[in-house]
Amino acid sequence: MKKKLKKIKMIILDVDGVLTDAGLMIGHDGFEYMKFNVQDGAGIVLARKLGYHFALITGRNTDIITRRAQMLGIKDVYQNKLYKMESYEEILKKYTLKDEDVCYVGDDILDLPILMRVGFSAVPGDAVSDIKKYVDYVTKRKGGEGAVREVIDLILDGAGTKKKLIQDIISGNQSGRPA
Repeated sequence: MKKKLKKIKMIILDVDGVLTDAGLMIGHDGFEYMKFNVQDGAGIVLARKLGYHFALITGRNTDIITRRAQMLGIKDVYQNKLYKMESYEEILKKYTLKDEDVCYVGDDILDLPILMRVGFSAVPGDAVSDIKKYVDYVTKRKGGEGAVREVIDLILDGAGTKKKLIQDIISGNQSGRPA
């Protein structure tokens, strides 16, 4: 697994059930609300500072996802994509990546085509049970409750950069890149 993790350059995430708990609240006023985990967000920001690229591919289409991506500095956001392979191919081409350069985190059967193709695949602990047997890693945490951070920490540990990142933060190195 460590060998796979060292190759990762891009982390692609589903949204519902991965960055959120798959719950959707719709108020009496018709507005929808989604809850995101701050630890997931911090992990994304730190990994981006280390040079990792991120993308979101989701079947939903909402400004909430666009705003959250902007907060995290994620520029590649593909919404309203029930079938996600075309978007995945576009990302590979855009960044000149191979499958082994990519980690994908999904939670349902529509994510299987990408999960089975990437270099490292992961699902939250509460993902649909039918897909767990097809992936490299099942998180201890649930979707929207730190599962993404768990995967990011695993990747940074595997690449050997997490300890140095923590030391840099403690010492005040604000560049985000290990010295």
